[in-house]
Amino acid sequence: MAQSRRGCGCALAALLLVLIVAGIVIVPFLLRWWREKPPPPSGAELRVHVLNVGQADSILIISPAGKTVLVDAGNPGGGRLVQAAMNRAGVSAIDLLIATHAHADHIGGADEVINNVTVRRVLDSGVTNTTKNYADFLGAIQARGVEYTTAEPNQNFDLDGGARVSVLAPIKPFFTASQLRSGGNEPNANSVVVRLDYGSFSMLLTGDAEAQTEDRMIASNANVAAKVLKVGHHGSRYATSEDFLRRGRFETAIISNGADNRYGHPSQEVLDRLRAANVRVYRTDLHGEIIITSRGEGYEVKAEREATGDIFAGRTPQRDDSSRSGFVQYGDFGPPPRAPRNRNNNSNAARGR
Repeated sequence: MAQSRRGCGCALAALLLVLIVAGIVIVPFLLRWWREKPPPPSGAELRVHVLNVGQADSILIISPAGKTVLVDAGNPGGGRLVQAAMNRAGVSAIDLLIATHAHADHIGGADEVINNVTVRRVLDSGVTNTTKNYADFLGAIQARGVEYTTAEPNQNFDLDGGARVSVLAPIKPFFTASQLRSGGNEPNANSVVVRLDYGSFSMLLTGDAEAQTEDRMIASNANVAAKVLKVGHHGSRYATSEDFLRRGRFETAIISNGADNRYGHPSQEVLDRLRAANVRVYRTDLHGEIIITSRGEGYEVKAEREATGDIFAGRTPQRDDSSRSGFVQYGDFGPPPRAPRNRNNNSNAARGR
């Protein structure tokens, strides 16, 4: 009888131990699932406008409830393009402006936007830059009294109507210069990466995040799987790795780049990786502005125009970007030159007057 009780006690102790271990493993998983679970969709339309701003990034998100997010604001002087797109979309204010990083092709037009329309909050990577563009950006925030927030993983921004933006990166400690791979730079590697969720629709917006940023997100168990990918760094070969594409299981990829860029964006390597992964590709250099809509179940992609070139044909850089670390970052090679004036046409026009 005593042996039976002892045996029963041992079994109960073993069962209790199993339950404790299971709780330790399962409870954090359930808590994380509950925290990451997006709210139910309202059924109203979500719109994502990937703007055609040349060799730069700017993406306007309009939630089903009318809240607005602007992810980057294009090149210096490009604020007018962003504001024109806002006007076309019927948007008069920005609830959240996300500055993915401090390079001029992402925050160059941000000060114009902040100075000319109502911006309620700015989310910044926290990685500073000594350029005039970044100083103008910070100056506009201060002058207009805009709420400033530094991005941290697991931050959630409710856009109402069932839509939500979540921060996946940068993950501290920030990448330093000594940790960067060939072709990398600190602002890019520490880009703000966010995901947009609305019902079964999801989109990953990666700024200029590089392959090592992707690796760090995967190692941290960030939820990188999404229906749509905004391709990192305009299609640079230093981003959008095979492992990242495999983990992301993306159906559609959007590349924001300019037809006149000299960086070789998008690179043939990235386009080949996207094609091998059976990802449908859209490019602003070929398609113009790209609009994605969803009512929380499925999504539709519309382009401003039909592509006039081969979508999977990469561009050739004017020199080998592997020969110089960081060459493909904006500003290292400078923006494309202005087209030369046609003297014959000018003289003819003068004679016509």
